[in-house]
Amino acid sequence: MAYYRVKGAQTLKGEITVSTAKNSAVSFLCASTMIEGKVTLKDVPRIQEVERILELIQSIGVRYVWIDEHTLELDSSGKLDMEKIDKAACRRTRSSLLLLGALAARVKTFKLYKSGGCKLGQRTVRPHTYALEKFGVQVESKRYYYDVHNKPLVAADIVMYESGDTPTENAVLAAVFASGTTTIHFASANYMVQDLCCFLKHLGARIEGIGTTTLTITGVTQLKSGQTYHIMPDPIDAMAWIAVAATTKSSLTIKNAPLDFLRLEMEKLKVMGQTFTLSKARKSKNGHFDIVDITMKPSSLTALPDKLSCRPYPGLNIDNLPLFIPILTQAKGRTLVHDWVYDNRAIYALELQQLGGNVTLVDTHRIYVEGVSRLQANDLMCPPALRPAMTVLICMLAANGTSILRDPYQIERGYERVVERLRAVGADIERIDD
Repeated sequence: MAYYRVKGAQTLKGEITVSTAKNSAVSFLCASTMIEGKVTLKDVPRIQEVERILELIQSIGVRYVWIDEHTLELDSSGKLDMEKIDKAACRRTRSSLLLLGALAARVKTFKLYKSGGCKLGQRTVRPHTYALEKFGVQVESKRYYYDVHNKPLVAADIVMYESGDTPTENAVLAAVFASGTTTIHFASANYMVQDLCCFLKHLGARIEGIGTTTLTITGVTQLKSGQTYHIMPDPIDAMAWIAVAATTKSSLTIKNAPLDFLRLEMEKLKVMGQTFTLSKARKSKNGHFDIVDITMKPSSLTALPDKLSCRPYPGLNIDNLPLFIPILTQAKGRTLVHDWVYDNRAIYALELQQLGGNVTLVDTHRIYVEGVSRLQANDLMCPPALRPAMTVLICMLAANGTSILRDPYQIERGYERVVERLRAVGADIERIDD
């Protein structure tokens, strides 16, 4: 079992470049199965979640080759054989659910094995199935897998049962090849949904309303092959480094941050007393998103005067909410954090008590965080969920002494080259294979 050794309480300084979006990348990989030909993805993050989806789609017949470290060419022109699906890869990532929509027009019947990912309590698939069944997709839940039967896709008027990111993406993927014009109401407008829609439009899909909660999609018969697309920068990756800087009171420049998906987060930090500057406004490489560099300065923080909660975009990002918790341990006063989306995610904040964080559980969705906490090193197992795992690492970077974080797979699922990037700005951290 690998582990991180972290000598904390180091002042960090320098630049960290934001990685590209994990959630965009995995949706593009699944969407590649819709293209009966080749597509090239630029700036693909080299993370474990991407590796699992590549294992999955390769097992059913998709060929791929890394052109360079972050450029990936995919070829789905061959016959897809769902009987050969990699069950282990399927079970290790919840993103495999995106094959429900991606394969809806291409494979008549198949089994999709039930997935894992972060352990966050009960996570329903009903928003996926309620939307997909309106196109003609039948999904029957068995003990270990979903039994999928697809009819010729027809356009539909969809009201999303929940404005979830992945359910919306599944509805979009099915609508692309559905005969007629589909309207998706209460769609998620989050970054990965926008990026997926832009990617699909680049391939010839007809999508209107990108960035809003109402999408209109007119079905096409095929997508163009031979196209190249750059994946957008990841706002959740950016927020992790923002949290590192704020918690350790360091001078860090976070380069290539997608501003539209961080504006509210930065406003909350400004109210807390965090000083920062925005510079070098520009467009992302794919031309669709506003990018800036964020320079964080050491600051004395105070607790927010109101509770901190999240909501679908354009609210404070659901995945960014846990990343505020390390910051709040270093802010004078008490803050109520309301993590209403997932049944159990707030409970993982109690791990920070073992590092000296003053965290009190109110119920399974709410915690109080009181600062300023004097964080102390400890030897901990990594929580089995991506964002809570990152919060533990951030607190270890701020803690006095040397900490051990065991089994960091969850972090490596979503954050690229964490150790190398932190070492480059002065962190005393190493990854050790035990």
